[in-house]
Amino acid sequence: MVVPVGKYAMLGPAQPLRRMIHIPSGHVRLGSERYYPEEAPLRDADIAEFWIDTHPVTNRAFAQFVRETGYVTVAERPLDPAQYPGVEPRALKPGALVFRKPRTKVSLNDWSGWWVYKPGAHWRRPDGRNNVFKGRLDHPVVAVAFEDAQAYAHWAGKELPNEAEWEYAARGGLIGAEFAWGDEFTPGGRHMANTWQGEFPYENLVADGFEGTSPVGSFPPNGYGLYDMAGNVWEWTTDWYSAEPGLVKTKSCCTAADGEAQRRSFDPALPGVAIPRKVVKGGSFLCAPNYCQRYRPAARQPQMIDTAAQHIGFRCVVRDRAALRNSIPTN
Repeated sequence: MVVPVGKYAMLGPAQPLRRMIHIPSGHVRLGSERYYPEEAPLRDADIAEFWIDTHPVTNRAFAQFVRETGYVTVAERPLDPAQYPGVEPRALKPGALVFRKPRTKVSLNDWSGWWVYKPGAHWRRPDGRNNVFKGRLDHPVVAVAFEDAQAYAHWAGKELPNEAEWEYAARGGLIGAEFAWGDEFTPGGRHMANTWQGEFPYENLVADGFEGTSPVGSFPPNGYGLYDMAGNVWEWTTDWYSAEPGLVKTKSCCTAADGEAQRRSFDPALPGVAIPRKVVKGGSFLCAPNYCQRYRPAARQPQMIDTAAQHIGFRCVVRDRAALRNSIPTN
């Protein structure tokens, strides 16, 4: 079943990718019991109406934010040695995680086979080399930490979505479908999202036309008219991560419940690193059938809030009609 496409809330000139989409209030069943353990159990949620960016925030929009505010992202700032016990201070150089495709097959159990920490990588040079101002202004901004996404949202008169809102919007009115567009990954042989084709991480067949990120709106929208709710880049949400999503509910800032949710979000495999993690949603151009089938609305993953990576971006929401009138379009 598909519900009608949401109403368009026009912000600025009538260009297809300069809109926020109205998502009506409704009931949604979140999660999945068919893929990864952290997506279960199935859980129900009632969602109040909100508006959401048609597509992820672009490099063009983020550049405007930086130009007008002088904002410096987390990946560009000096690192605090207290946050990284055991690491030599001289090794603490600002940067971001960058994907490097190995030349041969590697173990899928060790992500260091394809991820490297690259000093000097940040939103302007998310791969550590090429500048986004050369042909990538309409790609999603990446290499932004959670704090950076929040700062942009505040400047734009918006907020970041919570996990339930994001998943509800991603489903596009489809009830129980595997993907944002239905149950078939490539209906009629058509690629519906920017994902990885071939054996990850060493073989990328580029059957969908893109090896890295793609310009926003390159693939069909979902039933609500939203682009890139699957693949292209992961997107930040405001929920603290828990491997059992029904266990901890995010409350308003600074409450006891929120503090407990934050503590639960620490990675138990890294007891010496007290860096909390937020939920990211949607998968990215690096998700492949043989490794990361997370290009689905139910998929979720933890991400440390201080870590910028080449495959993580964000989009914003507005929950109040008055705020909508004063918010800034996502270019």
